[in-house]
Amino acid sequence: QTPSGSTVPRRLVVSAYVSADGVSEDPVGMEDTGLGNWTGGVTRGPRGDAIVHEELFRSDIVLLGRRTYDGFAAVWPAVTDETGFAARINRMRKVVASTTLERADWNNTTVSRDATTDVAALKSEGGGDILVYGSARLAGDLFRSGLVDEVHLMMYPTVLGRGGRLLPAEWASRMHLVGVEQLGDGILDIRYRIARDGAG
Repeated sequence: QTPSGSTVPRRLVVSAYVSADGVSEDPVGMEDTGLGNWTGGVTRGPRGDAIVHEELFRSDIVLLGRRTYDGFAAVWPAVTDETGFAARINRMRKVVASTTLERADWNNTTVSRDATTDVAALKSEGGGDILVYGSARLAGDLFRSGLVDEVHLMMYPTVLGRGGRLLPAEWASRMHLVGVEQLGDGILDIRYRIARDGAG
């Protein structure tokens, strides 16, 4: 809380793998797009693993689009690891944005029928970050609604030539570089903060 006692709003962080030409669709080849597993065979190394781990542990809500949720929910409940990443994502609060999903069976997951309204309410609660993994359609709605605070990209040294982009074509904004770091196999870890009202 702030000194006045008001709650500090949560940050919303969109985190995605992207190719050098900006494609974020189907990075592990689970969505039957024909793009293949374009992150496979490229290693981000121990530092990249640490960045992903730290990002999750700074968050206390994971927000996912329906397709990303289906992929995650099919895999993570059965995963165990020594870092505690799987235990945390399985235990923590999750929200899936969908107008058709009847129920979400992954532990501690609720369904949002109106993501932008619900995200605004979640941000006002205060707490850890709200973390959006991939979920380009959902992320597009959040960008257009002015709800995204930070964009975290792991840019792979791959050009795909086609596929869905993370940033919606009709959205425009100034972004300020927070940091950039080279990881294993030529991956760039890039963070941008979204400008607010033209401020730096």
